[in-house]
Amino acid sequence: METETTRTLSPNVYPMILNHIAVSVPDLDQAVKWYKDVLGFTAVKEAVEFVADDSPTGTIVKDIHGPKLKKMRMAWLSSANQIGFEIFEYIVPKAEKRVDNFEYWKSGFIHICITNPDIEGLCKRISETGGKQRSKIWELNPDKGFKIAFCEDPFGNIIEIFSHSYEQTILSI
Repeated sequence: METETTRTLSPNVYPMILNHIAVSVPDLDQAVKWYKDVLGFTAVKEAVEFVADDSPTGTIVKDIHGPKLKKMRMAWLSSANQIGFEIFEYIVPKAEKRVDNFEYWKSGFIHICITNPDIEGLCKRISETGGKQRSKIWELNPDKGFKIAFCEDPFGNIIEIFSHSYEQTILSI
């Protein structure tokens, strides 16, 4: 339903480009290898360590992350459609895997979504490489073969899989 706000803002707002997504993991090297080997992401830049000190970069790190962060590592990957994928390993304080990693009832980002026509094969590959399949593979539109499933990487980050593009999947339901 169109509201006064959407009528006022929509004509003036240009759709933004999604630039990148970032995840936190307890082991950066293992995560980079996993995302390259399992999801086929490519490395854009090798991992770099950042220290929250008085250097120009350290000052930026302190401003963004706050006073508790002392040291972190970061790597930059890219998906097939050039969406950036940043992986963070917080060293001091040490990153911890969440006990309940799917707190959907709390606000915030809850998953990334990958498009792969072989959902069964990707779910199996994720499960065989330290991740897990969280849901059944669901057929949204059996006549057209539109499927979705939820998995997670070995570090507890949620990954949804669509068999078709975003637009095709959403319009199929």
